[in-house]
Amino acid sequence: MAKETTTKKTTTKKSTKAKEVATPEVATTVASPEANVSSADRTVADKLIALSRLQETFTKINHIKTLRGELPLEVQDLEDEIEGMETRLKHLEEDNKRQVQAVATEKAKIQKAEERIEEYKEQLNNVKNNREYDNLSKEIEFQGLEIELSQKRIAEGTTEIQHRKERIATLKETIGERRVDLEAKQEELARIKGETKQEEESLRAEAIRLEEGIEERLLHAFTRIREGARNGLAVVPIDRDACGGCFNKIPPQRQVDLKLHKKIIVCEYCGRILVDPELVEEAHQHN
Repeated sequence: MAKETTTKKTTTKKSTKAKEVATPEVATTVASPEANVSSADRTVADKLIALSRLQETFTKINHIKTLRGELPLEVQDLEDEIEGMETRLKHLEEDNKRQVQAVATEKAKIQKAEERIEEYKEQLNNVKNNREYDNLSKEIEFQGLEIELSQKRIAEGTTEIQHRKERIATLKETIGERRVDLEAKQEELARIKGETKQEEESLRAEAIRLEEGIEERLLHAFTRIREGARNGLAVVPIDRDACGGCFNKIPPQRQVDLKLHKKIIVCEYCGRILVDPELVEEAHQHN
């Protein structure tokens, strides 16, 4: 009987110790999901921060392109304008040459007509009948009309030549002014390229580094949204309860979800990735 009592006490003690050992294991099991949720929250926030940093980097690159992008267009416009004016100048000069030749031809006609008139007048002294006299008189009259017509053409041609010379002089002056503007624009473009080249290369290297830290599926979505957006913005903060991309109002519940950083949320209107302004500020501090 004493042995049985001792055995029961021993069993009771062992059972109590087993319960004491098992208690921490239960606590650990309960605490584990909370730790996992917290870790998930940080992961989503980190993703959003990484996307915001990547967006800011691309925005800076686009800004550099904008600064440099206007000048090449201006340079190209000036080059095209100068080329057009030079073509027009060439045509004017060719027209003037043809006009000068035409005037010279008309002068030669006048000289030839005058020579014929002299010949006809000499023949008048040797006419034998009225019919020959009438024919010679008509020829003299016709040559006189030819002279008048040539003189009129010479006068018109000379006026056109003079006007065209004035247009040529004005055009040459304009071309000279445009060339000065072109040289200035080219120098400015070369300077900006020199100043921004290193910065752009640095930003592109930073973008590549940031892309390597973002999962492929999310990066693909970011690239697709950015390429489809007119302003190149794929990640935007909420500003005054509205989407920072399309400016449509965001429902309060979605704003609450956005603050919790439980998942990545997109604008239901434009499809851009929405991000808490506080995370944007944190991403800006990182950059």
